[in-house]
Parts: sequence; C-alpha cells; structure tokens
Amino acid sequence: MAKLVFMGRLEDVAGAPEMAVKPGPVEQVLAALEPALAVELLGEKIRMALNGRLLTDVGGIVLAQGDELAFLPPVSGG
Repeated sequence: MAKLVFMGRLEDVAGAPEMAVKPGPVEQVLAALEPALAVELLGEKIRMALNGRLLTDVGGIVLAQGDELAFLPPVSGG
C-alpha cells in the first residue's frame, strides 16, 4: 500500500491524519477518494510532498508500494 498524509485543516476534511491507498497514478488515487476530499486536495494553494520532497509538478506522479504523499495546506501565523 501507499499512504496519503493530511496536514492542518485537510486532516479535518479527510477525517483522519492519514489514509492507506492502492499504489498507482496520483490522478487515479484521487479519483477513488470521496469527491469533496479530492476537490480540497486539488486546491491551487495545496502543496504536495512525495516521500519528504516537495513537488513542483504533480503531473505523471505514480505512487509505488510504500510511498508517502503528503498534502500541505497554506499556513498562517501571527
């Protein structure tokens, strides 16, 4: 299995901090999720990190067995 990790407010949307998914193309993995969650994860300000490395282009990413894809929402501070 591969793992999706949800940070910040995305954890609330997903209902859990992480989720095990079947490996495969990211587009296919996201298509299998609840539509409301998939829409949030594809937001223009959401960053993704594959196995700890920030992605600049998510096109063509294929999750392999044991991969971790983290979704990082923008943060605010004060």
